[in-house]
Amino acid sequence: MYLTPKSGLFLGSSCVTAIAAVGSVFELSSGQPDLGVQTTAIILALSIPLTVLFFIVAVRDARANMK
Repeated sequence: MYLTPKSGLFLGSSCVTAIAAVGSVFELSSGQPDLGVQTTAIILALSIPLTVLFFIVAVRDARANMK
């Protein structure tokens, strides 16, 4: 088994931040985001690199636990 609780947590976090990014894109494209343009843009700007970072950390942790 390669999935550890730590890698699962990072993979789940990656999914959540990816969903936040997609939601932010839809909110910004609607013209009137519920949280305002600036806040939604900040969420989008933070969620894209965090998605990539969490995914890479999850894969590295899973590979480190391969035997």
